[in-house]
Amino acid sequence: MRRNRHVLPLVAAAAIAAGSLAATTQTAQAATTVTVTPLHFKVKVGAAGDQTCDIVGDLYTPSTATSSKRAPAILTTNGFGGSKADQAGIGQTFARRGYVVLSYSGLGFGGSGCRITLDDPDIDGRAASQLVSYLGGRSGIAFTDSAHTQAAPALTVVQRDSVDHAGIRSANDPRVGMVGGSYGGQVQYAAASIDKRIDTIVPIITWNDLSYSLAPNNTSQTSGVSTSTPGAAKLIWALGFSGLGIADGLQNLPTDPGRLVGCPNFAAFVCPALVTAGLTGTVDPATTGHLRHASVASYVKKVTVPTLVIQGQSDTLFNLNEGIATYAALQKQGTPTKMIWINGGHSGANAPGELTFGSPDPATEHVSRRAADWLDHYLKGSSVSTGPEFSYFRDWVPYTGIATPAYASTSSFPVGTSTTYRLSGSSLTTSATPAVGTQSFVTPLAGVPTSSDPLDVVGDALPLPEADLPGTTASWTTGGLTTPLDVVGSPRLTLKVSSPTAALTQATGPTGQLVLFAKILDVDATGSATLVRNLVAPVRVADVNKPFTVTMPAFVHRFEKGHRLRLVVAGGSTNYRGGLVPNAVSITTGSTGQALTLPVVR
Repeated sequence: MRRNRHVLPLVAAAAIAAGSLAATTQTAQAATTVTVTPLHFKVKVGAAGDQTCDIVGDLYTPSTATSSKRAPAILTTNGFGGSKADQAGIGQTFARRGYVVLSYSGLGFGGSGCRITLDDPDIDGRAASQLVSYLGGRSGIAFTDSAHTQAAPALTVVQRDSVDHAGIRSANDPRVGMVGGSYGGQVQYAAASIDKRIDTIVPIITWNDLSYSLAPNNTSQTSGVSTSTPGAAKLIWALGFSGLGIADGLQNLPTDPGRLVGCPNFAAFVCPALVTAGLTGTVDPATTGHLRHASVASYVKKVTVPTLVIQGQSDTLFNLNEGIATYAALQKQGTPTKMIWINGGHSGANAPGELTFGSPDPATEHVSRRAADWLDHYLKGSSVSTGPEFSYFRDWVPYTGIATPAYASTSSFPVGTSTTYRLSGSSLTTSATPAVGTQSFVTPLAGVPTSSDPLDVVGDALPLPEADLPGTTASWTTGGLTTPLDVVGSPRLTLKVSSPTAALTQATGPTGQLVLFAKILDVDATGSATLVRNLVAPVRVADVNKPFTVTMPAFVHRFEKGHRLRLVVAGGSTNYRGGLVPNAVSITTGSTGQALTLPVVR
């Protein structure tokens, strides 16, 4: 990294000042003791509110919070397969910062009753809303036993608001925010959509539309990541999640045996959906409806509180496009929103000095500090800045300690300048007159994998060389780059293919449509190719007789000088169920319409 010698003295001075403030803050936090109280909560859920569930939680109360000096509150819950214990670090950290923190196990997980309903607003959202009422001082919700016979005292140490975000006065309206990741991120949207008492949320690495997350199609998009044509089912992630959910159900069988009747520990639609996806390679309209009902994409207009969207670059489950979709929708409707792209995610580790989910440290971690500042601003009324509109991690920038130097920031999103490479024979070129050429390949029978992409669930932990079986792909490669190429955002591929067999079968519906997989590789000087962030764009083509546009998963990546960029269109993928019918596919270049457009930051 080139360092500006004139900036360093200013940075050093700021660091000294920040260090003095941090030392004072840490001293005050060290003097704060935290009491942890295990509790059970009796909640009523469902559209009619006729289902009773037991939720287990831990209340973290700082010694500084009293009935005469009340504190704001934070509500947090686990990711998929986790429990309230996963948020112990959040509880301790933010309690020492002067917050009352309630960490709870989501329904179906970690000792809490009822089934996993994928953060359904009518169930998981309603459950969280009742915990908000407890934080606001309502009695009859918290108990010291799972049978709900020993009532816990009403809470009197949480700060109250005079009115909620709809201007309505409530006797049980706490000053409260929510924070959490993945499954514990989406529930924040669900809760905020039905409960205007929640003041702010910080959802981390979560989804926008679960039908896209589990069976993405990167074309035919109607709004955000939602599509009119279903995509290709994810195999490895689906197997992993079903196993985790069932395991949680078995662990809690003695206290809630009913959850294993029918679809074990899941909402009733989940098991048939898994079978259908395995057989057909996609999801049916009914399943799409259920998944979207449990997604912020379907109710985003109801989310009006300040939202800090944090999405992961190493994430093949909920990729950056999902964060972009939510951010854009919130921005469009005027909801105060900012966005951060962290290095980690479901498929890779966070960078040092960035964010530790289990034990965040705002003093030494850049994103933990951003989240803490956001909560302080909106819950404590602090004048601290909430940071830039958009920021992103650059893994090619060296640093030590806190990750701040590796973050670039901008005042708007999207960023970069569109740079178009045209498909030209077997090359990618910026020339306005691409060469004529045709590449042909065959998609596999029954959607079997034809590549050796790293397994999604394993991610960076088990890197595999990128390789595809001969005759199953078409590819185009740039020449050696004369300068580094920094891409920040979502590449866009416009394509026209020829597939006579798919043209005949596509009228029968999704199972007769052509399925392709587009991906971008970084080829180094030795010829070794790496799939950028292991991201693949499944494409189910509604009509092969027409050109189509592929909105590929966004990434942040530097293609170094001397490296080459390669676009691959494949017939199969390790991590997805491809098309059921084998198809011969040809792609002819020579038209300026066959092109890859990249958002390039200079």
